Amino acid sequence: MKKALITGITGQDGSYLAEFLLSKGYEVHGIIRRASTFNTERIDHLYQDPHVNGVRFFLHYGDIADSTNLIKLLYRIQPDEIYHLAAQSHVRVSFDIPEYTGDVTGLGTIRILEAIRETGLKAKFYQASSSEMYGKVQEVPQRETTPFYPRSPYAAAKVYAYWLTVNYREGYGVFACNGILFNHESPRRGETFVTRKITRAAARIKTGLEDKIFLGNLEAKRDWGYAQEYVEAMWHMLQQEQADDYVIATGETHSVQEFLEEAFSYAGLDWREHLEIDKRYFRPAEVDLLIGDASKAKQKLGWRAKTRFKELVRLMLDADLERASKEAHVNGYMPSKAQRLTRRGR
Repeated sequence: MKKALITGITGQDGSYLAEFLLSKGYEVHGIIRRASTFNTERIDHLYQDPHVNGVRFFLHYGDIADSTNLIKLLYRIQPDEIYHLAAQSHVRVSFDIPEYTGDVTGLGTIRILEAIRETGLKAKFYQASSSEMYGKVQEVPQRETTPFYPRSPYAAAKVYAYWLTVNYREGYGVFACNGILFNHESPRRGETFVTRKITRAAARIKTGLEDKIFLGNLEAKRDWGYAQEYVEAMWHMLQQEQADDYVIATGETHSVQEFLEEAFSYAGLDWREHLEIDKRYFRPAEVDLLIGDASKAKQKLGWRAKTRFKELVRLMLDADLERASKEAHVNGYMPSKAQRLTRRGR
């Protein structure tokens, strides 16, 4: 039975990856930070499953800012594969807390790579790189050979982590891969990220819980895919004979406004009646366009994106409508049958 260690296991990608690895028969270990409140809702169903927890699924307290603890965990767990997903991953927030972002997102990677080197483990290492590294793009579409031009503290920290991963692969022989994932979303996406912010607001407006949505730049274009599919690409990278770096993307780009239009239209709403632009959500330096070329992943990994843009928007909105309806019911309010039927496809 292979052992996998996941940092950031409580996040969107970490929870999907844990599910996927368990389905492959892995023993899965995750690192969580000790806090006064729990943040495990995305993996509670795994932790509470008697067929998994205590047998093949284990959580350990730790922090990627604590190198000593990381070394102890690697000695204790002896993982075959390490998936490093933990980071301060909100781009806009990284402008407000740049030092913390650099420490966690950048230096966190060197701490894990050094822990691998220090312990002498032959573990395969996956680094969660980001399309944000391309920033002010130097070519369209972006591929593995496209030069980086980071436009945020988050992106700069990811570039640092990317090159460290390459350095430890070439300098120390660590099996280390960079997955350059373009934007990937799901019903488990954090509520402060723009896609989930849109679908959540559309659902809550539809059920009468809210009336407005506040957004920033509507013109930014992104390559949006489905997170549940993207974690499979992570696994495929670590099953290869040689470590390498791969772009993971759909090859399509859509603006924030297109996402907004699709979500509100599906909910039977006119987004113009509910939108307010808030300058607080604009970035000091914007990334205007991201679109990835995943040809290498398709050729070498046999991976390709299956869920397209409209399907992604709708599966996210359906999940948020279910959540909002439950909350509205608890609060004693439910929309009329006529209101519910106005949603397209219902």
